[in-house]
Amino acid sequence: MEYTEKSNNIVKGSRLFWLAGIGFTFFIAILGLGLSKLPGFDHIGPLASAILIAVVFRQVSGYPEKLRSGIEFSSKRLLRFAIILYGLKLNIDIIFHQGLPLLVRGIGSVAFAILVMYALSKWLKADASISLLLGVGTGVCGAAAIAAISTIVKSREEDTAISVGIIALMGTLFSILYTVLLPWLPLSDTEYGTWAGISLHEIAHVALAGAPAGQDALTVALLAKLGRVFLLVPLCFFFMYRMKKRSPEKHEDAAKVEFPWFLIGFIVMSLIGSYILGGVIPVSSRVLDDISNLSTCILTMAMVGLGLNISFHALRDRALRPLAAMTVTSVILSVLAFFTV
Repeated sequence: MEYTEKSNNIVKGSRLFWLAGIGFTFFIAILGLGLSKLPGFDHIGPLASAILIAVVFRQVSGYPEKLRSGIEFSSKRLLRFAIILYGLKLNIDIIFHQGLPLLVRGIGSVAFAILVMYALSKWLKADASISLLLGVGTGVCGAAAIAAISTIVKSREEDTAISVGIIALMGTLFSILYTVLLPWLPLSDTEYGTWAGISLHEIAHVALAGAPAGQDALTVALLAKLGRVFLLVPLCFFFMYRMKKRSPEKHEDAAKVEFPWFLIGFIVMSLIGSYILGGVIPVSSRVLDDISNLSTCILTMAMVGLGLNISFHALRDRALRPLAAMTVTSVILSVLAFFTV
């Protein structure tokens, strides 16, 4: 009888710590969202802001071990759920009807970013895992792509968080640079939008750079960017194939590569957002904005869980060379994209 009561108390205690861990990531995510509203931080966005808070907390107070189960739930399970909700931002119908030429250019951007990052990381002897994630993030759609690919290639949570932080920082710097250069560029509004859409890192960065050029430029920029987001699906399956092919050569036990079921959810939500919401089912723009904010909040909670695994020592020793490789890759991609629009 006493044994049963003790067991029940242990279970209840573990559940409380699990809930507390999730609540902890939510609390820091809210702080990150608030921080991202302040001048300066409004350019790097809520994900990077939340990661920054989580990293500072880790250095000052250490990792909250008692809350580990809840924090890991946020960094793994909620991460996949956020990617599924992210699918609502991808309007497949618009891509198929208006964006096929931009989709072809997007394929070039994705392939270029990954291959150049791979070559530069080899040359600079940079961390392979972080370099791969940064190549994917640069080519496809920033943090969402990094999060999706990291679950397939089994990157360490620390590597994922470092990569998301770098992509947010560099994408922000590049988008600001685009807006500064805008008045002196010999490009029409639509050409500028195309340039931003096929070369910048995240949707938020594309919106930041495209908006000052007007509505036409912003529309084209987002359309070009959505084409690159669409490429996340085949890219994930490609990496899953590569992982299955390479695993037996290293570890027989690692030969099983988990099927990325969250991608099916991503595709389903894309179809729902493209053909059902607003069409078959009337939905106001406010509801869609609320869903988008929810996905951002959940993804931010996941980033908090990842950020708690970062130490400044790791940032100094492992992130500098991948950062250098990504900077060179981004510059070359921007220049080539400029001369091909």
